[in-house]
Amino acid sequence: MARQKGIIKLKGTIGDITFYKTQDGHLAREKGGIDANRIATDPAFQRTRENGSEFGRAGKAGKVLRTALRVLLLNSADSRMVSRLTQSMVKVIQADSTNERGLRNVIDGEAELLAGFEFNIRGKLGTSLFAPYTGSIDRVTGEIMVDIPSFIPSNMIAAPGGTTHFKIISAGVEVDFENESFVEQHAETAILAWDATATAVINQVNTVTPNSTKPLFLALGLEFYQEVNGSMYSLKNGAYNPLALIVVNGGV
Repeated sequence: MARQKGIIKLKGTIGDITFYKTQDGHLAREKGGIDANRIATDPAFQRTRENGSEFGRAGKAGKVLRTALRVLLLNSADSRMVSRLTQSMVKVIQADSTNERGLRNVIDGEAELLAGFEFNIRGKLGTSLFAPYTGSIDRVTGEIMVDIPSFIPSNMIAAPGGTTHFKIISAGVEVDFENESFVEQHAETAILAWDATATAVINQVNTVTPNSTKPLFLALGLEFYQEVNGSMYSLKNGAYNPLALIVVNGGV
């Protein structure tokens, strides 16, 4: 892979060189690679096929989770979140000690490894919300909860420049990775002033299927706003809104 320099940037293929644009700039690479049929049949590429199978499984699992959290992710995701989540799902699958390589999956892996995953690398929950909070999952009742004691917003929330208001959002998700389905419920506070006035105690309860055996997730985030002439506008179109998985229960 080489970086294009100069005033004129090329796109397309000239001879054996392909020119293309990425987030990292205009790049160029030489065409090549191994025949796909050989990869699919040659015993020498057994490990490649196994890795490919598990990577594809990780991609599908990540898509299901993203779809489940779509309402919150509309304003709280960075441009490379999909690839980062897929990489995390690969680690979950690789932790499967039950199945053979190539057949490992999320269900038999360690979904708990996703705890702490930040969906927006530009605005992380861990560097935005300093108020103490407690997340919990009650598998019997299906209640996925977050509790936040009263706090002073200007002291306990690191907000981007221009912020006048904010709200706290959460979601409880039950995911069936095998059937690519989910149950989701989310909650949010009213839009609150980012000032020195203490908030009320915040308790959000998101309910999924009672006694579920599927992996359960609790996501927590913030949305920042700027008030202009009495109207609220999502600050910089949500570029700095954090959202993270704070509790994960991998299923039984």
